Amino acid sequence: MMQQYLRIKADYPTTLVFYRMGDFYELFFEDAEKASRLLGITLTQRGSSNGQPIKMAGVPFHAVEQYLSKLVKLGESIAICEQIGDPATSKGPVERKVLRVITPGTLTDADLLPEKAEQALLALYSTAQRKQVTIGIAWLSLASGALKMMEFSADAQHVDARLRHELERISPAEILVPGSIDTPFGDYPFARNTTVPDWHFDIAHGTKALYEQLHVNTLSGFGAESFSAAIGAAGALLRYAQSTQGRGLQHVRTLLVENEDEYIGLDAATRRNLELTESIRGQDQNGATLFALLDHCRTSMGSRLLRHWLHHAQRDQSIARSRHAAIHALMRADATSGLFSTLSSVPDIERITTRIALASARPRDLAGMRSGLQQLPSLRAYVSMCNKDADAPLLQTLHNALATPNDCLDLIERAIAMEPAAMVRDGGVIARGYDAELDELRALSENAGQFLVDLETRERARTGIANLRVEYNKVHGFYIEVTHGQTEKVPDDYRRRQTLKNAERYITPELKAFEDKALSAQERALAREKHLYDQLLQQLVAHIPVLQDIAAAVAQLDTLVALADHAARNNWCAPQLVADPMIRIEQGRHPVVENHIERFIANDCMLSHESKLLLITGPNMGGKSTYMRQVALITLLAYVGSFVPATNATIGPIDRIFTRLGAADDLAGGRSTFMVEMTESAAILNGATAQSLVLMDEVGRGTSTFDGLALAWAIARHLIDNTQSFTLFATHYFELTQLPELHPSAANVHLSAVEHKDRIVFLHAVQPGPASQSYGLQVAQLAGVPQAVIRAARKHLAFLEAGSMQTTPQFDLFADRQTAAFEEEEAAPSSSASALEQAMADIDPDAMTPREALAALYRLKEIGSLT
Repeated sequence: MMQQYLRIKADYPTTLVFYRMGDFYELFFEDAEKASRLLGITLTQRGSSNGQPIKMAGVPFHAVEQYLSKLVKLGESIAICEQIGDPATSKGPVERKVLRVITPGTLTDADLLPEKAEQALLALYSTAQRKQVTIGIAWLSLASGALKMMEFSADAQHVDARLRHELERISPAEILVPGSIDTPFGDYPFARNTTVPDWHFDIAHGTKALYEQLHVNTLSGFGAESFSAAIGAAGALLRYAQSTQGRGLQHVRTLLVENEDEYIGLDAATRRNLELTESIRGQDQNGATLFALLDHCRTSMGSRLLRHWLHHAQRDQSIARSRHAAIHALMRADATSGLFSTLSSVPDIERITTRIALASARPRDLAGMRSGLQQLPSLRAYVSMCNKDADAPLLQTLHNALATPNDCLDLIERAIAMEPAAMVRDGGVIARGYDAELDELRALSENAGQFLVDLETRERARTGIANLRVEYNKVHGFYIEVTHGQTEKVPDDYRRRQTLKNAERYITPELKAFEDKALSAQERALAREKHLYDQLLQQLVAHIPVLQDIAAAVAQLDTLVALADHAARNNWCAPQLVADPMIRIEQGRHPVVENHIERFIANDCMLSHESKLLLITGPNMGGKSTYMRQVALITLLAYVGSFVPATNATIGPIDRIFTRLGAADDLAGGRSTFMVEMTESAAILNGATAQSLVLMDEVGRGTSTFDGLALAWAIARHLIDNTQSFTLFATHYFELTQLPELHPSAANVHLSAVEHKDRIVFLHAVQPGPASQSYGLQVAQLAGVPQAVIRAARKHLAFLEAGSMQTTPQFDLFADRQTAAFEEEEAAPSSSASALEQAMADIDPDAMTPREALAALYRLKEIGSLT
């Protein structure tokens, strides 16, 4: 047996092999030690190999899912090795074979998958020509059968950032990379990296694999005929997925090619800062994400689609408009409650269809499918009622897609029992009347009960033993039980089968003959039922395309109903998407925050071709960040196809949304808070266009005052003069409020607050003009800073302000004289500048006392004032 195990393990050296032995899956050697550590199961030993004890650990087969789930969450892969031979006829160990491999990116079991999120398997491949690198990406959600690919080129310097952006958007669970190619893209900690042989990425092989998988002779119909690297990645992807399942992928029947300009760009910082599906704190606490707020979906399919929409808002305005029209029709008909009730009875048709294709669907999956298909006429009736004026073409499309597949439904209704057992091996799965042979075998088995009653009555009369019992158990079969005080009355034809403490168990020739017949019928019935069930799954494969279309339609309807319900209950409006460049929001609210406070102060935002940058000032905690985020979320929701939290919203073309909000470091990556801030700022300045929405908060606060102010001024000026994107720029540098005086496309606004007896009251209202002060000490007081510290700070602030007014002119980056001097200093250095350089050269900082240093600083200032 160990020789057999070692031969199998040699094919899966880095994978935990679950080796089936009777009612357990066993692990051996290093696998046993690892599983014991990860799962907390007992590590034992049995026998020896090369003089060393064989370490061994196991889990019961009927509870294996919980152990698999834990291992998958830890990023482990598991090979399931089953007995495929017959123990009765096997000479030596029963033949075993790995039937499937479970990896983080190839999950299809309901117990292993997150209910409301996809787990994608992704492969990437690169080719280089001169200084350009072409990256091909292919990814597959095995649980839904969605196969996608894209390809892009970038210079070697920027390819890593671009690839990271795409990987963060797709968020794969597992990434396949070539084994020996020195790739330029490095490791990505958010997914498991799996290396596969280089030849799996062969482009010719990939083309052939796609032809066979999609049953086509050309990829031109999918828009992929010019791809090379992406086709190589797709070939490796399909080979790996098929090898883990041990069979073909019959549910993967189409290919979607994504264009890099198809969706509104959202980098990782933006997704995090806007808290679309994950809270900044790392988890969805108290529903503090946009997804948690909107997810009223009644099906898992709808929830997954809603999550996808939030991360993949399409730039094409017509798609969002069609969803707006559908939501409006659903709200007008007031049909959300009826649709919710019906949708609650629909199971996860999408994933059940996948399990049918992979022959892993369980009886209750099919019972759920039956229940879901039976709801389709009701869903169609509701949709027809909502779209009676035919002004929502999307609803009409969904109405057509929700037609009941009568042949499929009839087959399941006839074949599957009303309440089937959880597993086929338990019996009771196939409905009565579906198969005459099975019904006959069941009758033989079920008549056993009456036979035993009759036999017990006859034997009591024949023997005179009043408490004689005829019973059955799975271990000893049928038997006659007689207590010890009555054994002298036992007839001669009774043969002892088992002795108990208080009784004896016997078998008779008649009972033995019936046992052989009944048990044989039971075993044959179970075998027949297993055969019929496998045959049923094969018959259902032909219906996979229509079942996938129904699943997609139900998911889309569920998502639209959820958005309509939320819009109706929260007084959201239908946004207007226009061709002119603008973001005009009247009385906008933050969709999440307004649900967590008693009274939310709504505010306007007016951006257009003439007014592109709002310079936002005001106190900490005054609402600047909330205001900026709500503008971005309203814009994103409009392109998702949802109504928005505002009185009116008119939004023009948007290609990307950028955010630089908050302070965070990346110590593991060797980046300080300021380095992270500048990295995010660089991504904005290099990637934003005139159609981008940019949110920047407190740029430059991570370094010295003058450095930070200079950087904030330069970044703001670049966004106005060069990028010309729609920008919300929040700052505490009041010097920047002079910016609108020099640039008409910039405007000052502030979040208002009032001070009363050293305390501050935030009004959260956006008003024109700059703020008068930052109220930093008042906020510190609210935070609980000791009063002694507040008093000391207040005194020192007065001293600094007085000193600044008397001895230090305001640091004015916008004065024409200073700006001109700064830009022309190299072309025309002044004599004072030379004197300044000489004076600085004469200073030895290490040899000076503090008083001497202060005197030297004043001398330098005096020389500088002559410029």
